[in-house]
Amino acid sequence: MNLFSDAVLWLNDPFNWTRPDGVLDLLRQHLGISALAVLAAMVVGLPIGALLGHLGRGGGFTVALSNVARAVPTLALLTVFAVTPIGFGPTATTIALAVFAVPPVLTNAYVGFRGVDRDVVEAARAMGMTGRQVLLRAELPLATPLVMTGIRTAAVQVVATATLAALVAGGGLGRIITLGFRQQDYGAVLAGALLVAALALLTEGVLAAASWALAPGAKRLPRRSAMAAAVPVPAPD
Repeated sequence: MNLFSDAVLWLNDPFNWTRPDGVLDLLRQHLGISALAVLAAMVVGLPIGALLGHLGRGGGFTVALSNVARAVPTLALLTVFAVTPIGFGPTATTIALAVFAVPPVLTNAYVGFRGVDRDVVEAARAMGMTGRQVLLRAELPLATPLVMTGIRTAAVQVVATATLAALVAGGGLGRIITLGFRQQDYGAVLAGALLVAALALLTEGVLAAASWALAPGAKRLPRRSAMAAAVPVPAPD
């Protein structure tokens, strides 16, 4: 209980938010690293997954590449980069996180495009659409929910894992945790962990809403009409 109280006190101190290298500065760094990593993963994973899914080929390659990328620990990549010209810093962290984010983006893009009903594809071709038009106008809208799921999964994983950037002078909210351990300020450690968890949950919520908005079909919230529920239905005579 004392540890939680220390974390609350740390979070309620305005100085911890507004000072140089405070929460607001570190949050901007964290979001910048995470956004660049996810964008890089999308640039690599989406075109490959969409093309292979459209052609209906390369399933084994997609699975193998995703498994290999998942098997490489992010911290191990950061260690390898330390002895290369990449070195420490935000660049090394962004590359390592991008590698970590590729598998869900690539796999979901492939599955989304591969799972489009072949009758829809054949109907689009019968209408005279080219292969590119079939990909963008017929398959992409139907594959969007799975594609967005892959992006959302990658983004949440990256936001949570970007705390490792603090270990290689990369900035981000992880610096609150590492500094707290060095100073034996475990209230700050818990506060940093809570901030990262809250940011990951917020990322999940925002991207889930974006996925719902971009998905094809009518957009209706699952709710009852209070007016309809209040009006009594007359009994038959």
